[in-house]
Amino acid sequence: MSVNLLQCAFHGFVVILLLLSSTQSHAGTRRLEIVGWVENAVLVGPDINLKAKLDTGAETSSLDAVIIKKFRKRGKRWVRFRITDRQTGKEYIIVRERVRTTGVIQHDGRAQIRPVVLMKLCIASRLLATEVSLIDRTEFNYPLLLGRNTLKSFALVDPDNTFLSDPDCSGS
Repeated sequence: MSVNLLQCAFHGFVVILLLLSSTQSHAGTRRLEIVGWVENAVLVGPDINLKAKLDTGAETSSLDAVIIKKFRKRGKRWVRFRITDRQTGKEYIIVRERVRTTGVIQHDGRAQIRPVVLMKLCIASRLLATEVSLIDRTEFNYPLLLGRNTLKSFALVDPDNTFLSDPDCSGS
C-alpha cells in the first residue's frame, strides 16, 4: 500500500472518528457541519458577500474594517467603522455597540488592542450572531477570519478542502 493511500485512509478514518465523537457527545444539542478552510459567507445587514478563512488556530474572529472610531453615547460604548465590499467596491459605514475590547497577539509577536462588536453572518446554512474584532485586513486575502470561538458552535473544518457549502440562511 502506498504512503499516499495510507494517508488518505488515515485522514478519512480521523474525519469519521471526529464526526462520531462530536455527534455522540453533543447528541440532540447541535449538528456540526463539515466546512472547508475557506468558505463563502454573507455579512447580514448590510448583506455583503465575502470570503471567510476558517482558522482553528485563532481563538477570536476578525473582520476587515477601517476608520474605526470609538465613542460613547448615553453611557454606552459604541464603535463606527467602514467596511468595503471587495466584489463591488461599495463602502458601508456601520455603527455597533462595542461588546468589549480585546488584546490580540499577532504572528510577528506584536500586541494589538481591538474593539469587538457583535455581527450577524450566514455561513453554510447557519445564521450566526458572533463577536468579531475590528482590524484592517486589506493586506489579507480574506476579509473575514472565523476563529475557534465561532467555529465550535457549528463546524468541523476539513483542512484539505475549500468551498464545501454555500451560505443559505433563507430558512433561518
